[in-house]
Amino acid sequence: MIRRYGRTIVTAAAAAVALIAGSAAAVAATAPVSQPRIVAHFSLSAGQTPEDIALEPVGAVDVSFAKADQVARVTLGGQVDVLGQLPKSGNCPVIGIPVSAGIARAHDGAVYVVDCTGNADTGVWRLRPGSAPVQIAQLPANSFPNDMAVDGKTGDLYIADSLLGVVWKVPTRGGAPSIWATGPALERTSFFGANGIAVHHHAVWVSNSDQGTVVEIPIRADGSAGPFRPVVTGLAGGVDNFTVFGRGDTILATLDESNQVVLIRPGGHPEVVLTAADGLSNPTDVKVRHDTVYVTSAAYFTFNDPNLLIAHLDQHDLDWDIPVTFATTTALARPRGCPGRRGSLRWRSSTRCLP
Repeated sequence: MIRRYGRTIVTAAAAAVALIAGSAAAVAATAPVSQPRIVAHFSLSAGQTPEDIALEPVGAVDVSFAKADQVARVTLGGQVDVLGQLPKSGNCPVIGIPVSAGIARAHDGAVYVVDCTGNADTGVWRLRPGSAPVQIAQLPANSFPNDMAVDGKTGDLYIADSLLGVVWKVPTRGGAPSIWATGPALERTSFFGANGIAVHHHAVWVSNSDQGTVVEIPIRADGSAGPFRPVVTGLAGGVDNFTVFGRGDTILATLDESNQVVLIRPGGHPEVVLTAADGLSNPTDVKVRHDTVYVTSAAYFTFNDPNLLIAHLDQHDLDWDIPVTFATTTALARPRGCPGRRGSLRWRSSTRCLP
């Protein structure tokens, strides 16, 4: 979560310092997360504050350096290569400087990144190897396009707008951006509304920093947004970006103000799995590849050690599908459609809908 300079950031920094000071007695990584280690340290003076992560297929990651307005490739060996420089013109609303935020990687290797400048450069830019960044979509100068996710099936990009309280949809194949979803669940109440975003199980999931929530928005057959479904409420600590994974829709979320990564099982309460004791320094994004967790820390409030951390994830404990048994099918009445939900439980087996 990028914060503006001045009173807001000083207040947040004071809170973060207090949390870090009290973390000495904290237990390091908690199951099902273990073996955390920092694989890359970044230069705060150079503006290398990593905001978002896009996974590459061979283990490396692409990150957006918010304050440097750059995109970089980071290997697990700690090598950092700048892939592209975005325009550093103007100032992003509220933040007061131009920043890059959301990043996504398409199947063809193209990297898409959001730039917020408060002028005509605000929008989505595409990077291809050996070519300069190209703007493919312009968004309003008074917007703050923040996190971004790509739908691997359609190629469409979904972008959370933290100021206007909407989700933008941008086709990577060409065409104008459009407001895909809007509503109170996306709006800000003080500083940032819609922030993190993910595409999972044919739905768009969005976090709201001010409201401390995560909602799920189904993608209808015609591509439009379905009705909002609250997934998480009362999430304190400054929820930023997150990831949804597995058949049971487990969530890992970064809390940048409280220096934590939390695991949220379906229907469960947030479980702290990583803290400042593990090396977090205002975490901004988290991604999962197989049994590896990737976390970026931007040090927005701590002003100390922006980094990329990886950890091991034991997914054997995270399968939330309901086995198809006589007790299951008779005790629970399946809603219309499949898969569907009643409460927090998924109504399907790994191969078919419940009868």
